[in-house]
Amino acid sequence: MINKKRGFLGLGIILTIAITIYFLPKLAPQYRTEELTTIVADTVVVAPPEPKLLYGIVIDSMEVTEGKVKRNQNLSEILYSYNVSYQKIHQLSQVSKPIFDLRKIAAHKKYTVISYPDSLNTAKALVYEPNMTEYIVFNLDDSISVEHVEKDVLISDKEISGVIDASLAVTIDELGISPQLTNDFVDVFAWQVDFFRLQKGDRFKVIYEEESVDGQPVGIGQIKGIYFEHFNNAYYGFHYDQGSGTDYFDEEGNSLRKALLKYPLEFTRISSRYTGNRFHPVQKRWKAHRGTDFAAPKGTPIRSVGDGIITEAKYGKYNGRYVKIRHNSTYTTQYLHMSGIASGIRAGQKVRQGQTIGYVGSTGLATGNHLCYRFWKNGVQIDALRVKLPPSEPISEDHFTAFEVARDEMIQRLEVIPFPEEKSVLQAGL
Repeated sequence: MINKKRGFLGLGIILTIAITIYFLPKLAPQYRTEELTTIVADTVVVAPPEPKLLYGIVIDSMEVTEGKVKRNQNLSEILYSYNVSYQKIHQLSQVSKPIFDLRKIAAHKKYTVISYPDSLNTAKALVYEPNMTEYIVFNLDDSISVEHVEKDVLISDKEISGVIDASLAVTIDELGISPQLTNDFVDVFAWQVDFFRLQKGDRFKVIYEEESVDGQPVGIGQIKGIYFEHFNNAYYGFHYDQGSGTDYFDEEGNSLRKALLKYPLEFTRISSRYTGNRFHPVQKRWKAHRGTDFAAPKGTPIRSVGDGIITEAKYGKYNGRYVKIRHNSTYTTQYLHMSGIASGIRAGQKVRQGQTIGYVGSTGLATGNHLCYRFWKNGVQIDALRVKLPPSEPISEDHFTAFEVARDEMIQRLEVIPFPEEKSVLQAGL
């Protein structure tokens, strides 16, 4: 009996071992997977958050204070209130000299102070923004340094259209666009259109480059194409560079530019035209007025209408501060009543077209701020606004095929831009 029990027991042990051997390989992978999962879960590495940057400076746990420079306030006054010693401020001024002139810090400009969160609110850095496209970083840690940084400027094409009611300048301003576009527009067609005699209802389409920083417009680039209707006449202007620099051409490839600019100021108001008989506001008598007066605020830059040599740059009893330029053997121009002559402008100097030579004022025999612009042809004074100048070079044969392709593409782009009244009809139909 005992032997039988021992036999059964042995058989049971053998069966248990056999079952274990049979099923263990099937169960083992599951156990290993669970074990591996546990190990992986326990060793996942969580990446630390990215540091927060402002002007390239880590500002995590730092205090950030923004402000605007007050009138007559300087960098020293701003920094001293952030626990920066005069010794360190002096050191900063020395390091800054080759990079940024601290005397150019101007009222109403933005600055940002990044400081430590201690009881003294000690400044780590100050950032000054002279304009929207650049900023100056004054690092105030143990290693004092100054860095000038230019922001990335995005250039994109913009399209506008408008109908003139009062003036071109007012219409473009109502579209919320910089006055620079008006100035550039006028320069393109200055010799084809009298912009002081526009008609109500004249209309235009423009494709131009807009420069923006951080999503905010900061400037106007090239005008790429214009369609302009004036007195029911159509004018086209196309930007094209055939290797000699920026120029504008009509549909036939003729240059819209002349050897001289038509206006010595960016677009403004004519207060008195060239005439043989005008009542002088100061001398109180009738006399010839051999120039064109452009009314403009004091300090408005005056530009040379062309390349040339300065023959005079001085003060006269009647002319006030003035500059006279000989452009070639045929043409000479003169600019009177300046508030100041630009730096470096003196007799014998060469000037380039568009270069600032002085600033609008009322010196000499003048009652208000304006520029009196005079023009000579072959030694005889003539009306600057009526002179006929030879055009610049047309599109050359070598470039004409490429110009035609660019012209046709621009015409197609201009044609699909609706005028305001057409846009209203389209919107009403939606």
